[in-house]
Amino acid sequence: MRASSRGSLVPPTRRARARARAQLPGRALGAALVVAVLGGALGACSAGGAGDSAAGQEMGFDGVAAEEWRDVPTDSQEEYDDSPEQPFQDVSTSPLSTFASDVDTASYSNLRRQLRQGVAPEGVRIEELVNYFDYDYPAPEPDAQDPFTVTTQVADAPWAPGHQLAMIGVQATDARPTSRGNNVVFLLDVSGSMDEPDKLPLLADSFELLVEGLDEDDTVSIVTYAGSDEVLADSVPGDRHDELVGILRDLRAGGSTGGAAGLETAYELATKNFVEGGNNRVVLATDGDFNVGPSSPEQLTELIEEHAETGVHISVLGFGMGNLKDRTMEAIADHGNGNYAYIDTLDEARKVLVDEFDSTMFVVAQDLKLQVELNPATVARYRLLGYDNRRLEDEDFADDTKDAGDVGAGHSVTAFYELVPAEGERGDDGLRYQDVEAGDSDDFFTVHVRYKQPGASESTEVVVPVGADAWTDDPSGDFRFASAVVEFGLAATGSEHAEDADPDRARGRAESALGRDDYGLRAEFVELVDTYVRITG
Repeated sequence: MRASSRGSLVPPTRRARARARAQLPGRALGAALVVAVLGGALGACSAGGAGDSAAGQEMGFDGVAAEEWRDVPTDSQEEYDDSPEQPFQDVSTSPLSTFASDVDTASYSNLRRQLRQGVAPEGVRIEELVNYFDYDYPAPEPDAQDPFTVTTQVADAPWAPGHQLAMIGVQATDARPTSRGNNVVFLLDVSGSMDEPDKLPLLADSFELLVEGLDEDDTVSIVTYAGSDEVLADSVPGDRHDELVGILRDLRAGGSTGGAAGLETAYELATKNFVEGGNNRVVLATDGDFNVGPSSPEQLTELIEEHAETGVHISVLGFGMGNLKDRTMEAIADHGNGNYAYIDTLDEARKVLVDEFDSTMFVVAQDLKLQVELNPATVARYRLLGYDNRRLEDEDFADDTKDAGDVGAGHSVTAFYELVPAEGERGDDGLRYQDVEAGDSDDFFTVHVRYKQPGASESTEVVVPVGADAWTDDPSGDFRFASAVVEFGLAATGSEHAEDADPDRARGRAESALGRDDYGLRAEFVELVDTYVRITG
């Protein structure tokens, strides 16, 4: 990345970026913002992506306004994961809850796109709604042994009288793990299904933002795929902006979709140009509609897993509507040591590829897993909210060969548990061969976190007991806002365990907990809840 105005090669932290952004009026996310963030001008592309756009309006190819891209109706060809939600578990028989971390955010921006189209959302993953937002968790000290902190809080569950809600927040360090350059391969879908204003034109504008932030220490390769794959650039220095942008501007869509061959070629280039100690990554941009060669999520993840141990990570960016294959793209990211975001606007591209470049690209903790041990003396039953396709078997927690989510610099991971308190003496648990004693501890639970240092093969465990002092009658603004997002997610998914989840109540709680909201994203969430209520009645 380009040096900042102070000459440092390390980009500013997330809070520094927020402070810089807060000094701009409203949500003016133009060139001045990106200069403040990266120390380099994006020029006319940040105003509209093409340099000849009308001032103050984002424009795509052929002068199509970005807001107009959302007017395309959806149909029944979109595909989403159908993992069942977790029911309540009895602590006496299932005291452990184990899951892989997840920093994907695609579900939230896809939900936003659907609501703005006027349709009820599909593919809602509660954890991705919650993790879309920043929270003010304390960051690790510079000399901390572990690259993250764990923050917990317990309060009443707003939608379930008598139940409690526990929030667990894992905050990664802002410090990049390396000062070496980026070896990035753009793998771009140019098949016929990408021939829509909200797909290939938005893709080109989005990657132009990323290109303009690179410098001579970075290497870029570009591979396109349709019926066959084609290498358009091989290890081009990142400061040759005009050359790289010219390639992006010349992209044209047509043909079938042979994504597997493109993935093979992209990984070959990333491996050939591997930067020891640097960021080596394939960035796949597609609607996920593979139809030539290996194309099912199972076939593609088998291919991806073969490359996952090479040190080359993958980021998946989803584009478009109508035939979005969300299930396929999420599977690729989950099995390829990667992350998945959905780009519905140029603002979202800026958020993912510029403002959050570090957390998207630079891993500080690999295969991060959480295991929560519930205390039967204080908790009778519980359930994890979200993470439905990220759950692990309890024995997988200590298995270092079991893949889990990677966490990038500055990323946070938030999870919520709904708890049913234990009341007095526990009755007969019905077990014939063992007697479960609850003990006299007043802890709610203990959080166990396992992770690997980047490139390591063995994990380290961090243990955080959560005692009675985690309880509060006055939860923090972050807790109130995030719990509102959860409550909305429960209503939007039609959760059968949601008790009295109410989007109107969620809206009110979110609005009262906007906080500083430098990015304007929390206020946008409130507006989206209003839209959801209008659509669903």
